Formats: sequence, structure tokens, C-alpha cells
Amino acid sequence: MVTKTKYDTTLTLPSDREILMTRKFDAPREIVWDTITDAELIPQWWGFAADATEVKKMDVRPGGKWQYITHTSGGEVVDFHGTYREVIAPEKLVYSFLFGDMPEGDGFVEMTLVEKDGVTELRDRSVFNSKEERDATIATGMEEGARETYERLSALIATRVG
Repeated sequence: MVTKTKYDTTLTLPSDREILMTRKFDAPREIVWDTITDAELIPQWWGFAADATEVKKMDVRPGGKWQYITHTSGGEVVDFHGTYREVIAPEKLVYSFLFGDMPEGDGFVEMTLVEKDGVTELRDRSVFNSKEERDATIATGMEEGARETYERLSALIATRVG
């Protein structure tokens, strides 16, 4: 069970190929950055709480690879992976986001952290290869998964703020 925290995750569709999610955290952006880029912490917040995620690779640098394997509560094994394209600590992370045997294409995720008065807003912008790919991703239940993921991330960050 995930405890509801102070801020909500918002999801909008800025264009036919994009999903934009935003979420605020009561923490300096360095703490948010360190939490989202620490391979040991990923299993504590990434994905649904009922699932188990293991980090196989996480080389957070331009050209570095990442790979998470999620074992779902329904018995599926899902391979998420990609390549980091841009890393500007502690403000921006751009990477490809693929699952299964999905072809790389031009799609990417751009995470930006903006801090104001000790509150950090995470802007998670996904750009897909096509409207169909974006819509298929939404149809997987990704919105519910993203909301739960960011609730879990918020709870973890709260334990790291001194």
C-alpha cells in the first residue's frame, strides 16, 4: 500500500507524440537527483509496489546504458532499458526508454528538476516515435504506474531529507 503524500502527479498530452508528467517534492533538487540516479534505491520506488524491480545496469553518463527487470505481481517479466543521452547533474537527465524488443527510434525521456524555496518540481517529458506508440504506452496503464511510482519516490525522498 502506498501512502498518499502532499503533492499530486499531473499528466498532460502537450502534442500527439508527448506525455508530460509533473510532480513536486519537499526536498532540494540534489536529494531528488541523488535518489533517482542511485541504482540501489531504484527498487524502492520504481514501478508498482506489488512488483519487484532489479537494476541490471545503470551507468548514468552520456552513452551509458541502463536496464531494469521488473517481475510483475501477475508473473510477467518485463525488460526496461535504454541509453543515457544527456546528464547534467542535478538538473537534467535525457535517455531512451524501451521495453521488450521495442526498436530504439527517436523517442526519449527528458527529466528536468527545478527547485524553488526548497521544493523541487520534477518534469518528466516522454517523446514517442508516433502518436500510436504514445497511445499504446498509455493503454498499458502507465498513468496509474507513474502515479504510484511518484508516490513511492516521494515517500523515499521524505526519509532522506534531514
